[in-house]
Amino acid sequence: MTARIDHLVTSGTFSLDGGTWDVDNNVWIVGDDHEAVVIDAAHDADAIAEAVGDRRLRAIICTHAHNDHIDAAPALADRTGAAIWLHPDDLPLWKMTHPDRLPDHWLADGQVVEAAGTDLTVLHTPGHAPGAVCLYDAGLGTVFTGDTLFQGGPGATGRSYSHFPTIVESIRERLLTLPPDTVVRTGHGDTTTIGAEAPHLEEWIARGH
Repeated sequence: MTARIDHLVTSGTFSLDGGTWDVDNNVWIVGDDHEAVVIDAAHDADAIAEAVGDRRLRAIICTHAHNDHIDAAPALADRTGAAIWLHPDDLPLWKMTHPDRLPDHWLADGQVVEAAGTDLTVLHTPGHAPGAVCLYDAGLGTVFTGDTLFQGGPGATGRSYSHFPTIVESIRERLLTLPPDTVVRTGHGDTTTIGAEAPHLEEWIARGH
């Protein structure tokens, strides 16, 4: 059975460095009629569980540990029995939101997460956060970029644990080397493609954010 990508938008807040902002987050569910993985369990465990339905949830993969991407992860894990996966470099951020609950497993660069006939390859792409990852599936022709790459440029790097030169290097070396027709499914906002974003790298560097 062919894997498909389901998309859910959930709303809540993002808080860091003493500020709080209202945000809408993309939640991605990759799978078939029998099993699935969730990428970024944001804000609303009930809505995500409803979208998963009666499928077996194999994993909850966190692209990074800013609170708006992980706040519903423990509740969704408790409800479904799915394991939470995070890159270890984001543990300090994770503990800000969930000090009493660790992730179940650590993501590693080059690791492949398999579910429902898909192969999600972990690409460590620090910059927006130290442990930020993207998930690339050549078979589906898509990459889930979290807050590393958006339509129109890199994710924000103006707050703690972020670094602009690092995110530019991550995008240049890990993402823009993917096929141009690769669909970029982001943590917020609209999708784009690698080919649409690649020509603008020097503009982003010149802007410096």
